[in-house]
Order: sequence, then C-alpha cells, then structure tokens
Amino acid sequence: MPNGIRMNPHDPSIARSDAWAARAEGLIPALTQTLAKGPGQYVRGVAPKYLRRGSGSHVFDVDGNEYLDFQMGIGPLVLGYAHPVVDDAIRSQLRDGITFSQMHPLEVEVAELVREVVPGAEMVRFSKTGADATSAAVRLARAYTGRRKVVCCGYHGWHDWYISVTDRNRGIPEPVQELTSTIPYNDLESASRAIDGATACVILEPAVFEAPKPGYLRALRELCDRQGAVLIFDEMWTGFRFHLGGAQALFEVTADLACFSKAIANGMPLSALTGRRELMQLLDRDVFFFTTFGGEALSLAAAQATVGVLRDHRVPDQLARQGKKLKDGYNALARDAGLACTSCSGFDARTIVTFDGNAGDPLLMKSFVQQELVKRGILWGGFHNLSQAHADSDVQHALDAYAEVLPLLKQALESGDLRARLRGAPVEPVFRRTSSFDTRPRRR
Repeated sequence: MPNGIRMNPHDPSIARSDAWAARAEGLIPALTQTLAKGPGQYVRGVAPKYLRRGSGSHVFDVDGNEYLDFQMGIGPLVLGYAHPVVDDAIRSQLRDGITFSQMHPLEVEVAELVREVVPGAEMVRFSKTGADATSAAVRLARAYTGRRKVVCCGYHGWHDWYISVTDRNRGIPEPVQELTSTIPYNDLESASRAIDGATACVILEPAVFEAPKPGYLRALRELCDRQGAVLIFDEMWTGFRFHLGGAQALFEVTADLACFSKAIANGMPLSALTGRRELMQLLDRDVFFFTTFGGEALSLAAAQATVGVLRDHRVPDQLARQGKKLKDGYNALARDAGLACTSCSGFDARTIVTFDGNAGDPLLMKSFVQQELVKRGILWGGFHNLSQAHADSDVQHALDAYAEVLPLLKQALESGDLRARLRGAPVEPVFRRTSSFDTRPRRR
C-alpha cells in the first residue's frame, strides 16, 4: 500500500521513481530541468524523484505515494494544484487556440490587469521565465543610462550577467564577469560604496526571508537617483504572494523596473517586465526583447484567472495567516525539544527553516528532517511555500510531524550519529560560492 499523508511506518517505495531516473541518466544533464527540483535537493534513496499529479496542496508520485507539498512547484502554485477557476480558463482558451499568427486580446487585457494592481507598471511586456524578465531589465537599464556596470543582490536567474558571480560561471567570458558585482542585503554602507556614476542599475530581491531595515529600500531608491542608476526589483517571490501589488505596494517604494513570474499564473509559464514608460518605451525600437511565445494565450488566460482569484479572495492574507501558524508552531516545538540550533523565519507567506552550523552540519540536519518528513507524507525542501489550498488540517499535520521529528533530531545530535541515521545520500548545496559580496568589478 502506498504511503499517504500520515505517520507511515516505513519510507515510501520509490522503485518507479528510480526507474525513471535510470532512464534519464546520460540523457538529461543533471537529470532535471530545474535545479531545485533535482535529486540533489532531496535525500536520495528515500525521497521520490518524479511526481505524477497534484490536487490542491497534495501531490502524488509515480509510485502512488501521496504527500503534503510545501514546495508548490518551487513557488508558482500560489492557489494550489489544479485550481478549478484557473484550469477552466485554460481549457476555455484551449478550445480557441494556444499561439497565434498575430496578437491576441489577452495580451492587452492581462497587461491592463497588471497595470491596475502593480505600482509603477506604466507599461508591461510578457515573456516566459523570470530570467527573461531580469535580463531584459538589465539590458534596458544599460540602454537607458549608457553604462555597463550591474550591482545585484539576490538570485536573478541563469544568464551570463548574473550567474558569473557564482561558482557555476564556466563558459562566461571574463569581460562579462567583470561587469557585475554584488552587495549584501540591508547594508546601505556597502551599497553606497558599490553604486557610483558608472553603475547602470541595481537589481535586488526587495525581500526574501529577511525584512528590509526601516528606510533601507527608500534609501536605496534615493541613492540610485543621486547616482543616475536604474533601480530594478526582482519580484519573482514577492510579487502576488507577499502582497497583490508585490513588494512595491507592501513597502511603499517604487522601482524603475520590476520583474514578475512564479505566482502570476499559478504554474503556467509566464513572466512580466513592468516599469516606467520612459524606460519601457525603449522596447518599441531601441532595445530588442521579443519572443515567439511571449503572447502565448493559455498562460495569459491562467494569469487573468489567477490574479482575479488573488484579488477577489485576498489570498495573500490567507497565505500569511497559515504561514504564521506554521512559523510560530515550529519555533515553539523547537524550544520544547531543546533545539536552539534551528528556527523558522521569514515573511509569513513564505518561511524558511534554518539550522545553526555550530551544532553540526546544517545540510545533514536539513537532510535528516527532510527524510523524516517524507516518511510522514510531507514533501519539504526547507521552506514553507504556502498556497491558498493549504488547509488548517495540512498545517496541523505538519506541526504534528515536526513534533515527532524535532526530538529525533535532538537525539541524533546528542548521540553524535546524525550522518549514520540518514538512510540515503544527503542534500547537496546548490552553489558553493553564491556571491562576491561587497566588491567592485575588476578593472581591465
């Protein structure tokens, strides 16, 4: 009998998952199209590798095991899997067509909707992925300012201008690497040193898990204005999740350009670049950013339906309420277990569980907790990505599971045999070096 969302006596059987992975070996690099979904992010030999279907906040793997999902497609499923309003909109549009030889009215309707809810969205351009939007924003900023330097803070996708600051930068010419530098979040002094008259733009995630210090984003806005640099908000996570209008509405600071994806279409591939007309109108002729599938109608129909549900049902407020229960509940359970080495933090709609390296290897601790949650029918990668579909019963099951797992972690740390208690290979780090913080580009 497949495992379910309960306290199962054994790890799930994943024979079919392993068979699919064997077929992908040597065929698909790294076995996955999305690094965060790949086998390296889960305890191999214990966690499933392939999912077959989803419903609400639950997913089913290819072996028939059911899980409560806190990954939610790595962010896009803000309403949950197979949401009826969104899926009906997709099916309705599918009867008329997917991609057309000329423009479709949905391009106008959804752009108007985005302009209505997103501050500063005077013009809107659609594409398919978040990296499309952030890279187009950087190109626009360079065209508008006539400068080349990029200062970034956060994760912004796979394109050359950004990924050069990580340790996965092979294949990127050194002159390109020299044009991008990074700053730490919430450090205005570092930003002041890094941003100068040669800076084309500052691109940052306006919030991830840490809240901006009072006045930080506004001061960054003023610093960019003084230096003539374009301020870009990467709102892949904050957009439509933390607030319907994203971080710009939540923190009352408007960027020159803002980029969205993930929650905008509840799982359909769509991204949006928005911003001031003065910059965006360069896309008319001067800056090239056109794609065959930018106006693909199924994703636009999904976005229209998704934003409508988010607005009409005040979904960001629902996410925050359920997320706060999880965050507060986890921290109370950790205290009760005597575990000072772990805590849950972040904005209520999206929280992270972290582990203190002074108590042991954080990846081993994360791997152990993940392993034990999988056994209890929970798909977890260290985050609580909440959706409208996460019910009170889901939150309670997660807290009941943590109540069992955290004392087991405490025992393993005290006995010193944490690694031996893993029943498979531990989770791997995504990057070994994620940034060259507080540096300026090298001069050639």
